[in-house]
Amino acid sequence: MKNLVFGVDIGGTNTAFGLVDEVGDIYAESVIPTKKYLTFDDYPAFVKDLCEAMIRLKDSLSFEFELLGIGIGAPNGNFHRGSIELPANLWKFRPDEKNPDESRRMFNLADDMKKYFPSTPILLTNDANAATIGEMVYGNAKGMKDFVMITLGTGLGSGFVANGEMIYGHDGFAGEFGHTIVETRDGRKCGCGRSGCLEAYVSATGIKRTAFELMAKMTEPSELRDISFEDFDASMISAAAEKGDPIALETFRYTGEMLGRALANAVVVTSPQAVFLFGGLAKAGKFIFEPTKWYMEENMLNIFKNKVQVLPSGIEGKNAAILGSAALIWQKQN
Repeated sequence: MKNLVFGVDIGGTNTAFGLVDEVGDIYAESVIPTKKYLTFDDYPAFVKDLCEAMIRLKDSLSFEFELLGIGIGAPNGNFHRGSIELPANLWKFRPDEKNPDESRRMFNLADDMKKYFPSTPILLTNDANAATIGEMVYGNAKGMKDFVMITLGTGLGSGFVANGEMIYGHDGFAGEFGHTIVETRDGRKCGCGRSGCLEAYVSATGIKRTAFELMAKMTEPSELRDISFEDFDASMISAAAEKGDPIALETFRYTGEMLGRALANAVVVTSPQAVFLFGGLAKAGKFIFEPTKWYMEENMLNIFKNKVQVLPSGIEGKNAAILGSAALIWQKQN
């Protein structure tokens, strides 16, 4: 009988889920909207609708299989507790902004799903850690014991693996590399409420801010000048860079500098074999990889120079979120 696991990715807009085997083949997948449930009063309805949709998908397969577990990736997911702490970018969906009930910030999702899957192991972690484990099980980090995963999307997520184990820390929230402070004087305001975080510079939103700052400082002509801030998308910078646009090229150089300098500091802590870049910004290829590698080596402590690879993810282009979440279970099985 075939063995399958559920991979579940909870995003701010949609929650995707699928049944995955140990080599990364997805046999069935589906999605429910997340956004309409993002108030505290709607949380029970979200759990109910998600679990019932998963059961329908499971029952739709025409062959017999054993469900070995459910892996869940979610923003601010806590591996130790199996819970989700409502992240900062979702606070706008709170029912009462003026008098928040802090005790209701934590959702014990793994325990709540047990009511629908009582005999099934359920593991939950944050979305970046899920992508990291997916890289280790299905991607280019197979066989690696020490590596770092950087997810470059709307924000900057990360996962750190040392001696073959994910680093979670005592509270389950280790690895928030995007919220290391990289600019202490007049640093950009970050979504977390602090200033100068790496995420404010190296992310889809960060690179957009850099492009507009450079357009104000530089006099060179650029096709980017014709795009309004509201219509601007990070992919437009990649397209312009391909044409040799000077502002686009400088935007990537600066972004790579900020990331490379930060990675040089991270390397001295865990001494990884490789750093993997994953997500929309990583699709810029050489424009982000080359300056990142150069500035990482430029700022590297001598004993670590030329020892750390900067590589693309091996699960990019697949349904990486579902695979990463499913890998939580497969990692425990192997």
